[in-house]
Amino acid sequence: MKADTIRAGIAGHGNLGRGVQAALAHNPDMRLAGIFTRRDPASLHLQDPAIPVWPLDQAQAHQGEIDVMILCGGSRQDLPEQGPQLAQWFNTIDSYDNHAHIPEYFEAMDQVARAHGTVSILSVGWDPGLFSIQRLLGEAVLPQGATHTFWGKGLSQGHSDAIRRIPGVQAGVQYTLPVPAAIEQVRAGQQPALGTRQKHTRECFVVAAAGADTEAIRQAIVTMPDYFADYDTTVHFITAEALARDHAGMPHGGFVIRSGQTAAQENQVIEFSLKLDSNPAFTASVLVAYARAAWRLRQAGQSGAHTVLDIAPGLLSPKSPARLRKELV
Repeated sequence: MKADTIRAGIAGHGNLGRGVQAALAHNPDMRLAGIFTRRDPASLHLQDPAIPVWPLDQAQAHQGEIDVMILCGGSRQDLPEQGPQLAQWFNTIDSYDNHAHIPEYFEAMDQVARAHGTVSILSVGWDPGLFSIQRLLGEAVLPQGATHTFWGKGLSQGHSDAIRRIPGVQAGVQYTLPVPAAIEQVRAGQQPALGTRQKHTRECFVVAAAGADTEAIRQAIVTMPDYFADYDTTVHFITAEALARDHAGMPHGGFVIRSGQTAAQENQVIEFSLKLDSNPAFTASVLVAYARAAWRLRQAGQSGAHTVLDIAPGLLSPKSPARLRKELV
């Protein structure tokens, strides 16, 4: 191992944590120094048994062994508690994605990180994350215009979980789909005023328990506030075998489109899109790139919280500034 290799820790080993483990293997300047879990460490069966696995509540004891801790917990319950706690001892990266509460989460992380001399980059991923950068670029370059973000086709883990909590549902998944006509309007530079129902639809694939009232399940889904009531929602009832065969993956993606005018008759359109076979695997790859940036910021003497909007793109790359200028500018 080279002396300047970045030692990364993983806090949480679900789908995202496993994705981070795989992504680190693609970055020769980084290595996995250990995994922290709330489960019994012996229950994690890793392909490489040499990787240390420690209880999460003993993380502080390993402070000198981790350069950047990549937090892979959920935004609803895990990160609001784990983020500020772990930022006392480690530089951190997380994918906190509750958009409405990002400002208050930022303040909590910034206060702890500044007090303890660490760097925390939060809300890292593709939205929030890469899409946030594209929205900023669009507004800055075309100040007279409109930005539209479309998500999908993609499997929503939160909405799928909401379906599975309905009485009578044995299993199920939900996909978000952008409305093609809405995308074409925006791409044409028309800058339409689009409501929630006009931009996206939702499609559900549900396995009902034996004897369950499928019509009652359907109504519970399509009328669910905050999740489905504001969308045109289609519910399909399928077998467990079909669910396992056709819906085991976690694809996602989307578009950020900015249209605007640079003169009276000049319409300009900027578009950024993603098409992902695996949402957690891609998000993990973004987290790893920003882990490199966090370590570099700390090496430069910085501390406190940051978002992707604060990070220079060159800090994400393992290449030197001179090489980046030669190859990419």
